[in-house]
Amino acid sequence: MDMIKTLLVVLYCKKHFSETRVRFSPLQLLWKQAQTFPLFPALGEMESHMFECVNQAAVHEELEDETRRLCDVRPFLPVLKLVTRNCGRAERLLDSKIGVLIGKGLHELDAINEQEVKDFRSKMFRFSEERMQRVQMMTCTEWLQSCFSPQLEPAAGSAITDGVNDRPSDLKVIIHFDLSQVSLVLCQCCSLTFSQQQVQTCVWDVSSPFKIVLVNCSKVNAEETAKVQVRAGLFHGTELLCKPAVSSESSGRSEHTWKESTLEFEISVSDLPRMTRLCFAIYAVMDKVKKQKSTKNKQACHYPIAWVNTMVFDYKGQLKTGDIILHCWSSFPDELEEMLNPIGTIQTNPYTENATALHILFPEYSSHPIVFPPFDKVRQTSRIRTCLACLMHFSSRWCVSSSSPLLHPLTLILSFSHASTQVTILPFQLPQGRGGKKFHIELKEIMERDPLSQLCENEKDLIWTLRYDCRENFPQSLPKLLLSVKWSKHEDMAQLQALLQIWPKLSPRDALELLDFNYPDQYVREYAVCCLRDMSDEELLQYLLQLVQVLRYEPYYDCALTHFLLERAQGNRKIGHFLFWHLRSEIHMPAVSVQFALILEAYCRCNIPHIEVLKKQVEALSKLKSVNELIKLGTIKNARSKTKEAMLTKEAMMTCLRQSGYSETLSDLHSPLNPNVMLSDINVEKCRYMDSKMKPLWIVYNNKLLGGDTLGIIFKNGDDLRQDMLTLQILRLMDLLWKEASLDLRIVPYGCLATGDRAGLIEVVSSAETIANIQLTSSNVAAAAAFNKDALLNWLKERNSGDALDRAIEEFTLSCAGYCVATYVLGIGDRHSDNIMVRSTGQLFHIDFGHILGNFKSKFGIKRERVPFILTHDFIHVIQQGKTGYTEKFGSFRQYCEEAYLILRKNGNLFITLFALMLTAGLPELTSVKDIQYLKDSLALGKSDEEALKQFRQKFDEALRESWTTKVNWMAHNVAKDNRS
Repeated sequence: MDMIKTLLVVLYCKKHFSETRVRFSPLQLLWKQAQTFPLFPALGEMESHMFECVNQAAVHEELEDETRRLCDVRPFLPVLKLVTRNCGRAERLLDSKIGVLIGKGLHELDAINEQEVKDFRSKMFRFSEERMQRVQMMTCTEWLQSCFSPQLEPAAGSAITDGVNDRPSDLKVIIHFDLSQVSLVLCQCCSLTFSQQQVQTCVWDVSSPFKIVLVNCSKVNAEETAKVQVRAGLFHGTELLCKPAVSSESSGRSEHTWKESTLEFEISVSDLPRMTRLCFAIYAVMDKVKKQKSTKNKQACHYPIAWVNTMVFDYKGQLKTGDIILHCWSSFPDELEEMLNPIGTIQTNPYTENATALHILFPEYSSHPIVFPPFDKVRQTSRIRTCLACLMHFSSRWCVSSSSPLLHPLTLILSFSHASTQVTILPFQLPQGRGGKKFHIELKEIMERDPLSQLCENEKDLIWTLRYDCRENFPQSLPKLLLSVKWSKHEDMAQLQALLQIWPKLSPRDALELLDFNYPDQYVREYAVCCLRDMSDEELLQYLLQLVQVLRYEPYYDCALTHFLLERAQGNRKIGHFLFWHLRSEIHMPAVSVQFALILEAYCRCNIPHIEVLKKQVEALSKLKSVNELIKLGTIKNARSKTKEAMLTKEAMMTCLRQSGYSETLSDLHSPLNPNVMLSDINVEKCRYMDSKMKPLWIVYNNKLLGGDTLGIIFKNGDDLRQDMLTLQILRLMDLLWKEASLDLRIVPYGCLATGDRAGLIEVVSSAETIANIQLTSSNVAAAAAFNKDALLNWLKERNSGDALDRAIEEFTLSCAGYCVATYVLGIGDRHSDNIMVRSTGQLFHIDFGHILGNFKSKFGIKRERVPFILTHDFIHVIQQGKTGYTEKFGSFRQYCEEAYLILRKNGNLFITLFALMLTAGLPELTSVKDIQYLKDSLALGKSDEEALKQFRQKFDEALRESWTTKVNWMAHNVAKDNRS
């Protein structure tokens, strides 16, 4: 029977596979053809069957959705299989759509034999059913508010302007009906807690040292003289809880195995924090002979081979026991402590065939499972310890210093029950200030430091001693208090968690730091998420990029942050849109593939109406990728003749875009860059591809909702846009902070979105031109174009006159000031004349952020960029309106720069936090804390405003004085590349 099914579909595919315009025919067509074959009645009911194929990823894909085209499915071979459905058609259809949408078939999740995955999916399934029931109960207005957030939300008391000239503008409301050409235009003038039953044995009752046993390690290629060792460490965040343990050595060309090697850590099981992670590093030890006369002088060198991490407690809080095989990772980060990588993922390498395998054994400490105690027991222990400490304090009545008053003992009452010998603790007063004036001054100085500043042991002790003073006077100092806790002592940990329950609520911006890897405690992260709930939707969108990335720090799938993001995404479709794309763009990464797929599945099940909208976008991007690959293939074949290459490839591109299969998919979809923008139909004649290595596509859309204006997007395939996306997000934040301080510097933070593995979209800014093109069009000699100081001003004069020219120059002045400060603070490099642009309205803006945080380009070991930021004399010529010695305008420009710099300094901790939260994202120039140090230096954190302003003024004068070097670089760039459009 299986052979009959396969034969039927092969015949069907031969007939229809080459016809990309023909959609999957319903099963009725196949059934009609099958009636002529023997044993047709044995097939059974038609509704109980579906198609299946092997896709390009060599994975079986169920094709429940019969409306999909064969050219979109792209099976590995032109062979389909008819299979029997296991459940209802509606469920299978939904599962199929979700699998295609998130880029990972749900059958792959079904095949994961991990109870944590099963429990999370089951919980999210129930959650989605409840969510969809609530949606059905919504009124029309409530549903519209959740699905379509308002595009314009001006601040209270501010007038709506036209965005260019700051003049009051009419608000246009355009209502368009999808199935009609009719549009209606309206104008309006604008002036978890743990269950008690789970606790079978309290972990704090176990005082045994923590042990694990290495059973064996897989084969490792090494020289004959190499010795292989395993190092292991217990971490809470980046804090090493005790001295690392090292295994015995294995040498020679053998299998490199240990029959049994016990690693014992100098910490009791009772002192292990809930979020303890066990980190391993496998390395080779080789003797390196020094180049000296004595051949006996040898030095042992360590060469890292692989690393892997795992949690000590599972997702239910139970201490792990038994055998575990961990498949390791081979890529090591730059910064390692004892060759261990605590900040790395706890997921094991899914590519098991080529991965080093580490087999470990967690011993059993008790005949019953050991479960971490619930919060009520933690809090009870905290109060007992606090009371005992107070009794000791009462007997000693010690002073902090000779000048400070006596410390007041706490008022408490202990009553003992003789029958049960239990201690009843009555309410007592919280400890108040314990330090004198001298210590409070020192505490204030410590609390005002930036997040990168290290705390010495004495400072940590002071903070912990004065923790109640911190709560009263420096609540925003909670991160420093957490870094001062001895997490290897369960008494301190218990007191901290109890104190956290009465800690004042932080602002959302301050609470972001608590999601960093340094703060893994479950209750700390739940507290942070509680603070984030005060964020508006707009503020949440501002920080969504970081909130998705810190999901990597969550050791378990079911956590407060995941629930928070899903809840907010369900309440606002725009948040859901960007949550979807931030997750989906990294679904290919092994370390987060399962975690992100689970969250995406949960979101889709809770927002079924949004699936079709997102599915349309995914299909459109797939088409654009096909066009890009076609162009790359064409340029390789025609590499000998550049002119012929360009003509043939562009013609092939246009022919492809005109095909109905492409035009239909690429039309009438919400823009992934901004879901509020509808992309109607492609203007094929204006589309082109750009002359760079990856051949980005320049796609132009007609947009009837914008009054006939065109809208452009750039599709990139082969370039990682995540660093650009981060830089533009920070520019958008800078613009927001400046506007909050009543300083509008006319920043142009255009849209940029990573959508997949080295793929994404960039918004085309309308009516804009590069500095290079502006200069080249004003000169016949490329070498001289960069030195024509009148070119830029003349270009603006051609497009503006009278009052419009004055406004354009003011726009240029403000935006130039904003980007001078922003590029200096962020250390943006590679600033040639092709990645600085100017709009016809005067706004200057930068593009292409491949080099940030001071990673400037160099050639032959010499830095090509010698200025802290770009400020050339032709820019000053525009600012001074072409008048020599117009110092008043230049003075205003300089004042804008200084004011903008001081505003950013006040928010320096926020910038450091946002970059720190991106450390594990895998960005090429943000891999360690050392990279973020650049921000601390450029913002002069730790210095007074006067000292910082003096430093900035020196940099400003340097940029002006050395601007001739910029012009020389621009000249070389113009000569090397023909920028004429």
